[in-house]
Amino acid sequence: MNIIEGQLIAKPYSFAIAVSRFNSTVTEKLLSGVVNCLLRHGAEEKNITAVWCPGAFEIAQVAQSLVSTKKFDAVICLGCIVRGETPHFDHLASATTRSIAELAEDCPVPMIYGVLTTDTMEQAMDRAGGKNGNKGWDAALASLEMIDVLKRITKKK
Repeated sequence: MNIIEGQLIAKPYSFAIAVSRFNSTVTEKLLSGVVNCLLRHGAEEKNITAVWCPGAFEIAQVAQSLVSTKKFDAVICLGCIVRGETPHFDHLASATTRSIAELAEDCPVPMIYGVLTTDTMEQAMDRAGGKNGNKGWDAALASLEMIDVLKRITKKK
């Protein structure tokens, strides 16, 4: 049986991060987690580009534009949607997730989903460097593994 697993190596790759400004108290921490993870695994700071967009709904459009430049080996999508008193959360979380997932289906590079959808701001902070770790770091690890996995799958013997 053949088993393909990805290595966690960031050099010499280039990374783009589409990050939502809404709930920036959380998304700044997620972004920090991504950058710290990539640097720790050998990325060069000059090969990391973060693009801020207004909110979670706009993440997919920014990510699509980043992919179309063909400058990046992976695109990481970061956002934070916290449930409020109206159905807006359900619509926004669903639309954001669906649009990023649809984009990933036809994407030539890894498209990583790092959008938090939580019931409270406390839950979001717990996942942005608090007691539940940093999901930005986790998203960066996923990007590293997926870059290598996809390269190994398409590698000729």
